[in-house]
Amino acid sequence: MNHIVLQAQSGGWSQMLPLILIMAVFYVFMIMPQMRKQKKQRNFLSEIKKGDHVVTTGGMHGKVVSLQDQTLTLETESGNRIKFEKAAVSFEMTKSSYPDSNSGKAEKTEEQSA
Repeated sequence: MNHIVLQAQSGGWSQMLPLILIMAVFYVFMIMPQMRKQKKQRNFLSEIKKGDHVVTTGGMHGKVVSLQDQTLTLETESGNRIKFEKAAVSFEMTKSSYPDSNSGKAEKTEEQSA
């Protein structure tokens, strides 16, 4: 009789083990990377400063001209100033990836001379 009870108890754990493994894999591959991404975004938003070139989630490119607690003002290439929530900023455009009017002209002249 004791032998039958032991088999029933061990059978419960062996049936739950695959479910526990699936939840662990889901956590490691889905939830942890998302949490890291959110933390990185929060850190980025807290480190934005005047003069940074940023892109909003809607695709608006601009330079940060003023910062408040939860909002910032961007200046577009045409000189317009638009106020955005900080949460609307997607990423920063570094100087190397931000289009510069002088670098485009230099590339064109190099292509023409070649």
